[in-house]
Amino acid sequence: MSRIANKPVKLAEGVEVTLVGDSVTVKGKLGSLTHNLHTLVGVAHADRTIKVKARDESKKAKALAGTSRELIENMVVGVSQGFERKLEIIGVGYRAQVRGKALNLSLGYSHPVEFNIPEEVRIEMPSQTEIVIKGIDKQKVGQVAADIRAFRRPEPYKGKGIRYANELIRRKEAKKS
Repeated sequence: MSRIANKPVKLAEGVEVTLVGDSVTVKGKLGSLTHNLHTLVGVAHADRTIKVKARDESKKAKALAGTSRELIENMVVGVSQGFERKLEIIGVGYRAQVRGKALNLSLGYSHPVEFNIPEEVRIEMPSQTEIVIKGIDKQKVGQVAADIRAFRRPEPYKGKGIRYANELIRRKEAKKS
């Protein structure tokens, strides 16, 4: 069983935490996030640190306490620094561009693919083949990156497709005649 819930969450400079009932609200320079805690988890706030505790000794309560602690820490990091995921587009003629609230992708299909950008997420394009997804909610940033990657996953023979910037694609050898 993980003991991650025993580690306190240190608050960054300029971050405020509000506890109301089973709700935790974290405000910082980039915005604010709210998380509703499970009834088996309790939170204590003391000068610049947050302690998360399981309310009983059950296995489920301890697991939920560790999960809640990590979610709160991600909220603190998100409102103070933010999160980002980088995607690379590999392939001849494959490119993307941002138009208003939509990301237009040319991925070798007979039609362009259009992805509507959620309100909580920003997408930047340093070049036509690089996509940078930024936001304060780690889960939403990761989900948007996964949704964009799902339009054309990297294939193992030529490596064409959309991949994460640090992703390693295992290449297969072509069929020999």
